[in-house]
Amino acid sequence: MAASDTPTTDWPLAIYEALKAADVRQLCYVPDAGHSRLIRLAHDDPAIATTVLTTEEEGIALSAGAWLGGQRAVLLMQSSGVGNCVNMLSLLASCRFPFLSFVTMRGEWAEFNPWQVPMGKATQAAFEIMGVTVFRLERPEDAGEMAAAAARLAFDSDQPIAVLISQRMIGAKKWTEAK
Repeated sequence: MAASDTPTTDWPLAIYEALKAADVRQLCYVPDAGHSRLIRLAHDDPAIATTVLTTEEEGIALSAGAWLGGQRAVLLMQSSGVGNCVNMLSLLASCRFPFLSFVTMRGEWAEFNPWQVPMGKATQAAFEIMGVTVFRLERPEDAGEMAAAAARLAFDSDQPIAVLISQRMIGAKKWTEAK
């Protein structure tokens, strides 16, 4: 799969810098091309522990455990994984853990895969039904400011926050044949 029409603004770097400023020490993720630059930045930083997950809901438990251990964590995932998290999101409300997630959206702008559309449509509502405050990041130039504001709200007010990153920002994806 290759991305086309990729924006030139380095929004992953802006998010990374905001997470560093917020003292995020753990980053967990299910591998996702939309988050690849942010994941690489975290892997290259010895002050951030990175964890590859087998499923997205593990990231909620990891985030809660990090908080109990005195650290801040962030979960990176794709919108298709949000449905996997619904039951585990109840932990955040019941225990009032802070939570911060950045979600690359699928099923929106220029989507080629019809399987991505239903969860793309349901992502924001699924989070909100479970008590998670949702912000939408539509413009690359807003990434740093939004990431910093989301981190402050999550960690200073013990709130569950999800930032949905527009599919237009990650670029249109298409299948390509290997030659």
